[in-house]
Amino acid sequence: MTNPRTTTRLRLATLVALPVLAFSVACGGGDDSAGGAKKDEAIADVPDAPAASAAEGDKKPSTPPAGKSAFYDAQMTYVQCMRAKGGYPDFPDPKLSGHLDWTKVNEIGSQPGRNKGIKGGKNGACVPELQAALTATPEIDQQKAYESMLAHAKCMRDNGISKFTNPTMSAGNAQPGGQPNPMSRAYEEDSPAYKQARKACESKLLEGLDGMQ
Repeated sequence: MTNPRTTTRLRLATLVALPVLAFSVACGGGDDSAGGAKKDEAIADVPDAPAASAAEGDKKPSTPPAGKSAFYDAQMTYVQCMRAKGGYPDFPDPKLSGHLDWTKVNEIGSQPGRNKGIKGGKNGACVPELQAALTATPEIDQQKAYESMLAHAKCMRDNGISKFTNPTMSAGNAQPGGQPNPMSRAYEEDSPAYKQARKACESKLLEGLDGMQ
């Protein structure tokens, strides 16, 4: 992928920000909001001070890249879905970068009986939103994303998760591997064997792809 939309603009966000990630997608993004807080528009009479005005102008915050806003929005859509339909009302907001905060996500998934739907929602309710967030993820070349996820999938199989599937490329976009069928799980992601393999292979994934597969 080499066009603007196909740069991995996860991680199951990846797997995505991560609308996510900014999981404003997290329905009601908390402190990590992509748009940024609006400035007060109160009117006040201020004496003319050209020099001061020029100095203030130099301090204006830079506008975030256009792609980041789309990514954040997509991640927030995913987060909102996870909270409303995915069975995780406490799903965390994404980071300001838009990527999911996988430290918090994994804390939720480590709770008894809560890991099966931590990526994509229970019964796959939010898989389309997750895929949209992954597609919108900025700054990661899709070919590199695919190669990273492929290396991770092979590592997972080498470490005992034999049914962990490879990622695929669809319309120039990398799609995560993992469960052969999210509706009928081939391995348990809360098992000690899976967690051990995950730890051994985490370095294979590029930043922003952790949690996407």
